[in-house]
Amino acid sequence: MKEHVMKILIVGDTAVGKTSFIHRYVSGKFKETYKMSLGVDFSVKVLRWSEKETVRLHIWDIAGQDRFTSMTRVYYKGALGCVVMFDISDSSSFLKCHQWKLDLDNKATLPSGAPIPCILLANKCDLPERVVTADSIAEFSKNNGFFTWMETSVRDNRNVDEAMRFSPWSIFYRPSW
Repeated sequence: MKEHVMKILIVGDTAVGKTSFIHRYVSGKFKETYKMSLGVDFSVKVLRWSEKETVRLHIWDIAGQDRFTSMTRVYYKGALGCVVMFDISDSSSFLKCHQWKLDLDNKATLPSGAPIPCILLANKCDLPERVVTADSIAEFSKNNGFFTWMETSVRDNRNVDEAMRFSPWSIFYRPSW
């Protein structure tokens, strides 16, 4: 069986749900608490593409603390896609998405030289304390070169698989995930 490897980044501020998202996507489970990621962590999910081929997603969980931004160039190297995530109940995490996208665009590209395709995820949409509107997210997404945006709730398992399935990097491989 032939195997393809794809490196996907998950970036965003601390405590927006990146590690929870990855854990839910890879294992299908939700845990209430996690230890904060330091530097980078990664998980693997193997997807069947066809009878003869699989896709091995290497999902890199990039720590959200400012002290690790000097290392992002190394972490971004070889990535074919990126999720920029924020907490829909925390406007500062939404505002920082601009910085995350600029950092990515300035430090990494696809082998063709094109920007790494990104989606924007508005996580924790199950919370009643929503402070970022859908209109402002849509406008921000369009103005900053995101492929699309989507609301997610890792707790409720809302749009977790869908976000990864309909992401821009799925154009590299057209599996029936």
